Amino acid sequence: MKVRKGQKHDIPAIYELVIELAIYEKEPEAVTASLQDYYNLFDSKLYSFIVAEEENKIIGTAIYYDTFSTWKGKMLYLEDFIVVESSRQLGVGQLIWDAIIAEAKARNCKLLKWQVLDWNTPAIRFYEKNKAIIEKEWWNGKIILTS
Repeated sequence: MKVRKGQKHDIPAIYELVIELAIYEKEPEAVTASLQDYYNLFDSKLYSFIVAEEENKIIGTAIYYDTFSTWKGKMLYLEDFIVVESSRQLGVGQLIWDAIIAEAKARNCKLLKWQVLDWNTPAIRFYEKNKAIIEKEWWNGKIILTS
């Protein structure tokens, strides 16, 4: 197994992983970004990603971007962290996690932040095992903008 920075030719596999995640999170219809959006936004350097691959097949990813915390300074936001179901519990997630932590440190970030669903017990256990703070007092807000 190999963990590396994602490249443009990996985007179709990443897109499929995102759809798999949406199905796991019981919201497959929520994915409205197109594959072309992924290409365009990658080209504009809006996001980056790390992949785990085994036998030339991508089995996991961490999709992230730079942002800012008014309290801490430079921050990396982990948008999605996905391991295919057949590769869970085999250490793939830990390798990707270690790579995203290394990336945040290399970028001189003060904070790595992400969201996890309150019912996703395996993910919560994984984050807590890795000494993450899981905040329960902040609520998410969003507005979905349409044209």
